[in-house]
Amino acid sequence: MPITPPSPTPGHAGLFVAFEGGDGAGKSTQAGLLRSALEAIGREVVLTREPGGTELGAAIRQVLLHGDHVAPRAEALLFAADRAHHVATVVRPALDRGAVVLTDRYLDSSIAYQGQARALSQDDIRDISLWATEGLLPDLTVLLDVSAGEGRSRRAGVHDRLEREADAFHEAVREGFLLLAEREPGRYLVLDAATEPVVLHQAVCRELATRHPGLSALVPVGDERAPRPACRSRAADPAGGEAS
Repeated sequence: MPITPPSPTPGHAGLFVAFEGGDGAGKSTQAGLLRSALEAIGREVVLTREPGGTELGAAIRQVLLHGDHVAPRAEALLFAADRAHHVATVVRPALDRGAVVLTDRYLDSSIAYQGQARALSQDDIRDISLWATEGLLPDLTVLLDVSAGEGRSRRAGVHDRLEREADAFHEAVREGFLLLAEREPGRYLVLDAATEPVVLHQAVCRELATRHPGLSALVPVGDERAPRPACRSRAADPAGGEAS
């Protein structure tokens, strides 16, 4: 029987930002920079990740990223189980009390990795995660676009079970993320991960200040109109997926 996902949940008192992108894109770096900037203007920030944002999630993360082979459908369900517990015990309580939640990966990673790269149904993967989280979507998803070759070089030989997949897998992941951003442009900020981290951070702060005037202190006076770093065109990448 097809799963009918719930409608997205009503607005919350806090702010929910997800950082997405392929392995090696710099998500953790940007999440950390934004946490520091938000705390500097007096906001409560919860910095978390998927999988592994809870004690249960840490155990699931060990199986998914550092264990032996996991069948694709089992992999998708384990990510959804981690997400359900993570949202129920960490994310939603923080949002309800007015905190800013920054997560390194959320449901779009499942759609890109399991739906696109594992060739499972993207709609099924999305529906499972929406059911698991009671329809909770980020207020903003920051997509750091990185090619498979560039991501591999950034990881410098340190690879978990998913990172060890071939470049073709990671290019499919990249394609999945970009397709999601094309379908829901209002929820995304898409940036070229090859840009200097401080420039990316400034672009994220400007986007948040534009969407949420209460966060205008994130942007120094005079910096409001600075150009946003564009997302690199996939067609511009050299053959083999290497970034320029």
